[in-house]
Amino acid sequence: MSDYLLALDQGTSSSRAIVYTRDGETRGVAQREFDQIFPQPGWVEHDPEQIWETSLTVCREALADAGIGADGVAALGITNQRETTVLWDRASGAALHNAIVWQDRRTAQRCERARSDGMAEHVARTTGLVLDPYFSSTKIEWLLDNVPGARERAGRGELAVGTVDSFLLWRLTGGRVHRTDATNASRTQLYDIRRGVWDQTLLDYYRVPRELLPEVCDCAFEFGVVDADLLGAPIPITGIAGDQQAALVGQACFSPGMTKSTYGTGCFVICNTGATPILSQNRLLGTVGYRINGVTTFALEGSIFVAGAAVKWLRDRLRIIDQASETEKMAVASGGDARGVYLVPAFTGLGAPHWDPDARGLITGLTLDSTIEDIVTACLQAQAFQTYDLFQAMAADGARPQALRVDGGMVVNDWLCQFLADVLEVVVQRPRVTETTALGAAMLAGLGVGSYGSLEEIARIWHAQRSFSPEMDPAHRARLLAGWDDAVRRARG
Repeated sequence: MSDYLLALDQGTSSSRAIVYTRDGETRGVAQREFDQIFPQPGWVEHDPEQIWETSLTVCREALADAGIGADGVAALGITNQRETTVLWDRASGAALHNAIVWQDRRTAQRCERARSDGMAEHVARTTGLVLDPYFSSTKIEWLLDNVPGARERAGRGELAVGTVDSFLLWRLTGGRVHRTDATNASRTQLYDIRRGVWDQTLLDYYRVPRELLPEVCDCAFEFGVVDADLLGAPIPITGIAGDQQAALVGQACFSPGMTKSTYGTGCFVICNTGATPILSQNRLLGTVGYRINGVTTFALEGSIFVAGAAVKWLRDRLRIIDQASETEKMAVASGGDARGVYLVPAFTGLGAPHWDPDARGLITGLTLDSTIEDIVTACLQAQAFQTYDLFQAMAADGARPQALRVDGGMVVNDWLCQFLADVLEVVVQRPRVTETTALGAAMLAGLGVGSYGSLEEIARIWHAQRSFSPEMDPAHRARLLAGWDDAVRRARG
């Protein structure tokens, strides 16, 4: 069997493919950005054809970068932006509408109506989630109600719906396979995470035909085979997980209490809770961490909608930086002090633990001597403050991480990692491979094809590159957090 594994990481702002060795070493990389579509304030869409084209292109380019052909790859693993929803024609594979992205808020009023209808308790008890536009259920309902003829065609079995992994799997297998994994299913708000089935009560409430939905499988599973014409040879697809759960695997968080946080477009903290799902009393999410050999490991998750996207906003909209890498230098130059300036990046509302879709972004504390460095530093500080809010909620639910494994594009910033350790008062561990989302997908694919024999074997691949220990004066930390609380209250009106 080949030593190479191919991971396709289809994210919110780009598609990336990485070729790994069995030992987790990178051999080939390719990445392509694609367009963000904003039809109305609070609406976010992607062109499914761009998702497909960039995904296929980066797979080809990563193989070329590694100097191997598809016949040298043991298996392909897919990881994806979760909750983002695509509706497509089963016969042609063509999408009927742009993908509705997880950040999209168009169904906020529908979620309020569901709350008024008394659905919140059933949703929490069954799916582990809260009523919020973030999840797929109301996106699917919106598509069926707003795409001409969609409901009628869905009833006739002509259409399919799914998260991005299902859409890519359909395309990669030439329309032969409509499947997903348990982690992506758990983010639709239609899936009973305890019984491991689509929940009929929720399907009826949102009027979603069962025939539309994919078959739910383990994360390491023989999902299908890539058509030989696409990459030059057939490749087994044997691993799928939503991006944050893939990062949980890539960070080797396989024991209860182990916690990771990914700082990409958004920020997502996941704590492994073992065989028992936690019904959060503090507005966190109970979710599937991973499912292997039919056994589900659960997790407690806090979702922050805007992390790296705030830095991108500084670059592309305010144009006060040219590159994301400049932020570390500016924070260091400012002494790490935003001088009373706070930036609350509620551009698409606030996620956990607030779940306020009507909150909006805010910069507060500005004075006549405030500088660009203050705003940039406040933007970085906000990531630690938002994570602190999640840690407080997790502690109240009985989960108390003693260390935090971090990953994602933002954590190459040493200053940010140190500030995280200071604010959270835990050791922050940065792995040797910071793109652990793709690595997790590759590991699941390797597990599914037999390259690895167990999770313990995978865990031995993980290595820390650097650890950051808390150093901040407690009184200074308390003042910073008090200012953040005040800024959040203002952002929420």
